[in-house]
Amino acid sequence: MDNWLKICLVVVFAVATTGNEEASPAKLLFSKQILNKYIVEGMDIVIKYSLFNVGGTAALDVQVADNTFGPQDFDVVGGQLKVTIDRIPPGSNATHVVVIRPSKFGYFNFTAAEVTYLPSEDAAEALVGLSSEPGQGAIVPFKEYDRKFSPHLLDWLSFAVMSMPSLVLPFALWYSSKTKYEAILTQKKDK
Repeated sequence: MDNWLKICLVVVFAVATTGNEEASPAKLLFSKQILNKYIVEGMDIVIKYSLFNVGGTAALDVQVADNTFGPQDFDVVGGQLKVTIDRIPPGSNATHVVVIRPSKFGYFNFTAAEVTYLPSEDAAEALVGLSSEPGQGAIVPFKEYDRKFSPHLLDWLSFAVMSMPSLVLPFALWYSSKTKYEAILTQKKDK
């Protein structure tokens, strides 16, 4: 009976101490990635924003804003550069994808995006964070990209047409001499 009393006391003590702990506030890890291998003028660029909540409570009123891509340099093709997410539960993630198209070529500094969020339901002040920075990248002119990666069908067709005389002429000479000698051999065999 004495052991049951000790076990009950240990269980009551464990339940009482675990209930007093407060959950840690929400903490967001924020990354910004450019998913393209080549960044080309006039072609789509896919940008992925990833938010990870590593805190103990949900992050509320999460607002993501990226002011890197001005309208004079980039056109937004798909998605939005300013997004609001109501809630990110603890231990989960949220992603957002934007597709943009550069209108100029040259070097461009891809800076960090900004996130603001409430770390808990009773928080009065929003926390502000920055994403990872992809850094400086070169936007390649379309003509240069096309010269490197196009199939060059017109070039190959012109090469084939220009190389035909050097292949067809010797074949025609060989074929005419072959048929002439075969005709002579068949005449000799017939006699």
